[in-house]
Amino acid sequence: MPTWAWILIAIAAVAIIGAIAWSAFSARRRRGLQDRFGDEYDRTVADAPSRREAEAELSERERRREELDIRPLEQSRRDRYASQWQNTQAAFVDNPEEAVAEADRLIQQVMRERGYPVDDFDQRASDLSVDHPEVITNYRAAHDISRANDRGNASTEDLRTAMVHYRALFAELLETEPAESPRR
Repeated sequence: MPTWAWILIAIAAVAIIGAIAWSAFSARRRRGLQDRFGDEYDRTVADAPSRREAEAELSERERRREELDIRPLEQSRRDRYASQWQNTQAAFVDNPEEAVAEADRLIQQVMRERGYPVDDFDQRASDLSVDHPEVITNYRAAHDISRANDRGNASTEDLRTAMVHYRALFAELLETEPAESPRR
């Protein structure tokens, strides 16, 4: 066999091995993102033009999160916020609309104090999805209900659901340990 044929065979073999390695790397990365983000992975893939772009976005969220200085609250601050939350929940009975708005404000306050940027809801949700993927769907739902409430389109049952969703995130935000660094 001529030398050029051996060279072509070697190039083909290297290309095949490279493709297999890339496929294995991509599958491992995909499983890691699915494990890390859970339902948020599926939501992001559904919203993105392609799986690759969705996975790039999730990886970017992890990189962005690594740059944030997320810190735990001091015990006295956690106690103060827990007390404010109790008052907000109690206020729901007399004024559910205002209680939901206050719950949203209180969550933003805790986030700001812990070191999360809070200027834009979509960015807040993205940042939170790295550390709290199991409740981010609840946060999005609560926010949607809160917006509907602002337009006068939320029932008392909707508002109750929003409070339950906000409570799940609030409990996680009051955690005593700093948020774990994103895993790869």
